[in-house]
Amino acid sequence: MRITLPSIFDDAGAPLRRRVHKLRRIISYLGPGFFVTIGFIDPGNWATNIAAGSAYNYELLWVIVVGTLILVLWQHMSAHLGIVKGMCMSEAIRTYMKPPAAILYGVTIMAACIATALAEILGGALGLLLLFHIPLDLGAVLMTALVIITLWFQGYQYLERVIVVFVSLIGLSYLAELYLVKPDWGAAAYHTFVPHITSGNILITLGVLGAIVMPHNMYLHSEVIQNRQWAGKSERETRSLLRFEFLDTLLSMGAGMAINMAMIMVAAAVFFRHGIHVDDLLQASATLRPIAGRLSSLIFGIALLFAGVSSSITVGIAGGTTFSGYLKKEHGTGNGLFRWGVVITLVPALLLILVIHNTFNALIISQVCLSVQLPLTMLPLYLLTSNRRIMGDYVTGWLENTGMIVTGVLVIGLNALLAYQLLGGKF
Repeated sequence: MRITLPSIFDDAGAPLRRRVHKLRRIISYLGPGFFVTIGFIDPGNWATNIAAGSAYNYELLWVIVVGTLILVLWQHMSAHLGIVKGMCMSEAIRTYMKPPAAILYGVTIMAACIATALAEILGGALGLLLLFHIPLDLGAVLMTALVIITLWFQGYQYLERVIVVFVSLIGLSYLAELYLVKPDWGAAAYHTFVPHITSGNILITLGVLGAIVMPHNMYLHSEVIQNRQWAGKSERETRSLLRFEFLDTLLSMGAGMAINMAMIMVAAAVFFRHGIHVDDLLQASATLRPIAGRLSSLIFGIALLFAGVSSSITVGIAGGTTFSGYLKKEHGTGNGLFRWGVVITLVPALLLILVIHNTFNALIISQVCLSVQLPLTMLPLYLLTSNRRIMGDYVTGWLENTGMIVTGVLVIGLNALLAYQLLGGKF
């Protein structure tokens, strides 16, 4: 007769196994926020960050911090809506809001997607120019065709991980460069927490803000949640999903904040310190010279190309799902309306690229346009998530509502300052 006695090692290992199981569970929920963060390190961000650092030293670092805090709040609200209602943001607006309001929100967000696509396609085309000396207009055509074909046949799923890893490595290289270019840490720390706005830097301020808090990403986040099939769970599971989603958003956006701050600081140390005026994104390859030497142009070109491709794919997905969501209560990357939404997003952006002359200014202005549209993305999301009739027991509380109101007023105020400056005002 065989007798099995309990092992003291089983009892001792139980807490460790529980921790490992919990860690695996947390990791399994990470992903949507990091996918959305691709748009947080796109060519538009590179242009505005390098312009900010080269022209204003460390003065606009606070915009990265404030913008990221705004981003975390509103991306969480978008994901909150997707988890609770099982709808992407455009579907929810079409379902619960009156047609005139839905049309206004729909038309302006599609315009914002086109502005975003302009920056992403242009960034990829500049990468092709730097690497293979392909003319800018031809590069833009090739980029647009590549993204449309990729999304039309849903091939992006095979590229997603490679692109995310590569762009992340380039972003991390900027963090590593901080030890080589020796920035003024005291000045950087001061400007990280002390806002400085003038009539001279308000345009770049809004460009940096628009490049961080991108309207299409709010629509995209709620859509990416649908691919995880998180909606329709029990109350306990839903509450747990909301906590894990917030952790995912916080970690991913925090990583993006660190990389964007590093870009400004490196640009300040490499360009502003030596009095170099930057009016071309290709000049920014010099920011990698301390870490890569003569290979800096090659590395920067590869990074710019990959960032352009990856962010063009994400904005294409956002445009497609937003377009289909506004026209009918259906989402997914396989339907015809999604494909037409991709075309409507990317082709007008391409046509604009073919007629512009100053690509660097075009990148910056495109990001300012995002900041101008941002209140028209914030308002419907606030109205949806704060409505108990729509959200039930998952309606946002006073803390979230206060945060949304305060940050919304802040964005409107900054846009008003830009309008005042454009009308000839000084401050």
